Amino acid sequence: MSELTSMAVANPVHKLTEAEYLELERRAEFRGEFLDGEMFAMAGGSRSHSLIKCNLIVAMRTQLKGCPCWVYDSDMRVKVQESGLYTYPDVSVAYGQEQFEDENDDTLLNPTVIVDVLSDSCEAYDRGKKFELYRQVPSLREYVMVNQHKPLIEQFIRQGSGEWLPRAVAGLESKLTLPSIGITLQTADVYSEIRLAPDPRP
Repeated sequence: MSELTSMAVANPVHKLTEAEYLELERRAEFRGEFLDGEMFAMAGGSRSHSLIKCNLIVAMRTQLKGCPCWVYDSDMRVKVQESGLYTYPDVSVAYGQEQFEDENDDTLLNPTVIVDVLSDSCEAYDRGKKFELYRQVPSLREYVMVNQHKPLIEQFIRQGSGEWLPRAVAGLESKLTLPSIGITLQTADVYSEIRLAPDPRP
């Protein structure tokens, strides 16, 4: 995900309601996440972050053409209804009929797949608290984290038992299968035109 600033936008004395947040957000020049009555500004991402996100969307939309799947970039807000988190994943995919919070169609409630491109300042949050909150979304079947410095993609797949099975693929010759939407991504396509750090291995 794009980096979050550490300063809450809202006055710490006054907790925003969800309605107040949405009213502010829909008029705002810059996007902000929301949780527990506080709104957090989001900073822009790097070149690699932007390109990886674009590569993912192109690859997904190409394979899902004609299928009842909807691929969204980070302009689509996602709400975790159980916790009240409003956030902007780098990529979200809804399988079948989309569910939105209201008639504005700008807050998705039922993502099937969420992808975050990891940023240095937010990686711990994405792996920890963010993933904990994502797991509360009943429709979510896969959470994917993409490293922007080296060809490494981590994937968590919800099992029938409710547990999340971790997988990882590394190297530009690897492939990532997303069983919930029936596609396979080539790692080389995900990292196309990315300036990767040199491999330290001999």
